[in-house]
Amino acid sequence: MNQGAAITNCGTLPIAEIPLLTRAEFGRFVADSVSGGSRISAMFACDAPGGLTMYAVLAGASTGQICVASTKPSGGMDSMVPECPQAHLFEREVSEEYGIEFRGHPWMKPVRFMEGGPVSAATCDFFRIGGEEVHEVAVGPVHAGIIEPGHFRFQCHGETVHHLEIALGYQHRGIAKALRGRPDRRRTMLAEAIAGDTSVGHATAYCSALEALCGTDVPARAQVLRGVALELERMANHIGDLGALAGDVAFLPTMSFCGRIRGDVLNITAEMCGNRFGRGLVAPGGLVRDIDGDIAGRMSAALSKAISEAEEAVGLLWDTPSVLSRFEGTGTVTRALASAIGLVGPAARASGLELDSRRDFPGGIYRMSHIPLSVWDSGDVFSRALVRWMECQRSAAFVREQLASLPGGPVSAPTADLPRNRITVSITEGWRGEICHVILSDDRCGILEARTVDPSFHNWFGLACAMRGGQISDFPLCNKSFNLSYCGHDL
Repeated sequence: MNQGAAITNCGTLPIAEIPLLTRAEFGRFVADSVSGGSRISAMFACDAPGGLTMYAVLAGASTGQICVASTKPSGGMDSMVPECPQAHLFEREVSEEYGIEFRGHPWMKPVRFMEGGPVSAATCDFFRIGGEEVHEVAVGPVHAGIIEPGHFRFQCHGETVHHLEIALGYQHRGIAKALRGRPDRRRTMLAEAIAGDTSVGHATAYCSALEALCGTDVPARAQVLRGVALELERMANHIGDLGALAGDVAFLPTMSFCGRIRGDVLNITAEMCGNRFGRGLVAPGGLVRDIDGDIAGRMSAALSKAISEAEEAVGLLWDTPSVLSRFEGTGTVTRALASAIGLVGPAARASGLELDSRRDFPGGIYRMSHIPLSVWDSGDVFSRALVRWMECQRSAAFVREQLASLPGGPVSAPTADLPRNRITVSITEGWRGEICHVILSDDRCGILEARTVDPSFHNWFGLACAMRGGQISDFPLCNKSFNLSYCGHDL
């Protein structure tokens, strides 16, 4: 039986109305919801009124509903992971933050290395496969490029990878703690910095949560322009990644062209707001700045040129047998596995899962204007690349349509103080997948808890699964086909 309180995307309810379940009932609620087709969008603990409380947020794509339930985890709980693999990182996070024991969890390691914690990056254990012919390959956490730290530990027999363990959390930034308190411009900037290549996505999710709590009616023009900025962010990253995938198989024509075209799309965002990554555009109540007809015309013309050039550059991938032979059948994640571990975004759609928050939990302009799903089912590098390209084409058509018919009116509305002791869940489809922001307000009109789940948190384990049975030389290609965020994970 569903024992959670049901709300819609950016709906709100009093915290006191969230069902408080026993620990056994809570575990049953999560497992039954997932087996019924929902996913864990967020699960966390915080010091709520009445003591330490654990919350689960389950999203049902087929119903468009979000269910929330809570429990008191003190004293420990039976792990949900044996029945619900999606819970494994969430349980580890709660354990490392509050010392809660999850009995029966298969691998209770820290998700992030907390300063002064019992386990550090230097002392943590890694899974090992025994055998005289098995060897171990360690990569990172320090890498050759300008990149955040992340460690990859391969268990190999010859060139075949039998297991990959991914250890992140080397830079715990304390974002959740920093977002507490009275909302202000600084906290919006923090939300933008959760993952720098997803500034618009995270700012939109965060501001939408505040607007939902405050009852702010965001103007239609601002909602349209937020959608335009989100789709530009999606296209820039997808085109850049398609070029990087070409580079990983030494196919230089597409690599060179896509690197430049990505910059052209970023420049369209800069035309819109003065920053190539959309920083400073989204604010509670709407947008910080508007565009006029001349800017809209220039943006549309520049996008038409960029997508036309991208069609030629990316088309070379599909026409080159040597590229396809490296993409096809490499790093496969089956539909069943993708569903079991809770993949989101293009990685999920490339395994045949019809999941897209723009359709399933629409907010803003997506309530009125829909973008067709881009789905393929082979689950390999080819599928993840193809889904990215289909999304680019459909996003470009959407942006040109919106720019040609912008509604009039203002781009911002005043926001009130937060109401006391309420919760909201805000879901936005970023370019990597579902972004979830959960905000609980306190009894002083401030933020009691602000929890963010970046799509990378769901998808890193998918990369590990994609490598099983593959060649270790396939890792750069598989890694780039997911292109997940270190900093989006290391909150």
